[in-house]
Amino acid sequence: MKAEIISIGDELLIGQVVNTNASWMAAELNKSGIRVVHVTVISDQEDDIHQSLDEALQRADIILMTGGLGPTKDDITKLTLARYFGVGMVFHEPTYKKVKAFFAARNFNMTDINRHQADIPENCVPIENNNGTAPGMWFEKNGKVIVSMPGVPFEMKPMMTDQVLPRLLKKYKPEPLFYKTIMTTGMPESFMSEKIKKWEESLPQHIKLAYLPQPGIIRLRLSASGKDKEKLKKEIEKYCNDLNNYIPELVYGYDEVTLEEVTGSLLRERNKTVSTAESCTGGYLAHLITSIPGSSDYYTGSVISYANSVKTGQLGVDPGDLEKYGAVSRQVVEQMALGIKEKLGTDYSLAVSGIAGPDGGTKEKPVGTVWIAVATSGNVKSKLFHFGEHRGRNIRRSALAALNMLRLEILKETT
Repeated sequence: MKAEIISIGDELLIGQVVNTNASWMAAELNKSGIRVVHVTVISDQEDDIHQSLDEALQRADIILMTGGLGPTKDDITKLTLARYFGVGMVFHEPTYKKVKAFFAARNFNMTDINRHQADIPENCVPIENNNGTAPGMWFEKNGKVIVSMPGVPFEMKPMMTDQVLPRLLKKYKPEPLFYKTIMTTGMPESFMSEKIKKWEESLPQHIKLAYLPQPGIIRLRLSASGKDKEKLKKEIEKYCNDLNNYIPELVYGYDEVTLEEVTGSLLRERNKTVSTAESCTGGYLAHLITSIPGSSDYYTGSVISYANSVKTGQLGVDPGDLEKYGAVSRQVVEQMALGIKEKLGTDYSLAVSGIAGPDGGTKEKPVGTVWIAVATSGNVKSKLFHFGEHRGRNIRRSALAALNMLRLEILKETT
C-alpha cells in the first residue's frame, strides 16, 4: 500500500516554517504498514495543487494533504479541491454547530468568515476536528483516497491518529510492519558498519537494516513486514539482543530513548547524584541532564568554568598545571571533576574542557580536541576525544560523550 504526502504552504517553501508534519505523518503511516513513496511541498496556488494531485494519483493509493484550510482568503485548499472534483460547496450543519460551540466556549463572537468553515465540497466526507474549527475532508476517486487536513500540528495529529488512520487500515488492511530502533553512541558510522559487519550479514533477507546517524548518535533501525506481527516482533527482538551482547558498550537503549534519559534512570535507580564542571560546552551538558523531568532527584548543579580564573578559584585547579599543560589537558579536566565533586558533595561528577572552535586550535591541539573526565567515589578517569571542526557539533558530541562515560561507569560499578 503506497501513500503520498502533499504539504501546502508558501511558509514551508521559504523556510519560515519547518515541515515537521510530513515527517511525523510518514512515521505514523510506516508503523501502520503503509509505505510513503513521495513527499511534496507546494505553494498556495490552485494550479500547483491540481498538478500535484494528478501526479500523486499516478503514484499512490492514498494521498494525504495538509494546509490551507483556515478561514482567511489565503487558505484556498477547500475551494480548490471542490473545483478539482468538479463539485459545488454545501453547508454542513454539524460542523457549523461545532464551530459555533468552539467560539462560545471561548467567549468570542462568531463572524461570517468563521461560519464559512462549515462550507465543504459536496462529494467529501467531513472529518471532525476536535481541536479547531476547520474540518478535515475525505474524498475517494477510482478506488483511491484523498484526505485533506489542517496544517496546524495540534489539530492534524489527533485527527490523523484517531480518525484517518483507523479508516485507512479498515479500508486497505495493509500487511503489519514492525520495526525497532537500536540507539548507539561512541563510534562513527563507518567504523560501526565494520564493527557489526558479521551481525549485519546474519540478518535474514526480509529484515532490513538502516543506519540513521546524527552528531554523537547512530540509530540502527531494523524493520520487517509480514502477516504475523508477533512473529516479526520476536524475530527482530532476537537480533537486537544479539547486537546488544556483541557491542554492549555502544548500545545504550532502544526506540529513540536519549542518553540523558538512560543515564538519569541509572542514577535514580541507584539513588546516586552527579554534578558537572563545564568549559567548552558552556552549560549544554547541564541542559541535557536537566531537560529530563525529575532530574532534581540526582542532579545537584554545575560550575561553568569558561575562564581559567574560575577553574582555579572555584574548582581548585592548580595554576601551575594550567600553565604547564594548558586548560585542555588530562591534568586540568581531572582536577575540574574532582573539584566539583567535592564542592557539591555528589557521588559522581563530570568535567569537560576542549576547543569547540572555530578558532583557538593549534597544531598540537586542533579544533575539536576535548578532554572529558568522570570522577567516582574511588577515582577519576579521563579520555581524549577529537570531534572535528564544527562548533555546534563539537559541543553536542562532547556532552553526549560525557553522559556515556558516566553511564558506563555506573554500570561497571554496580554490576
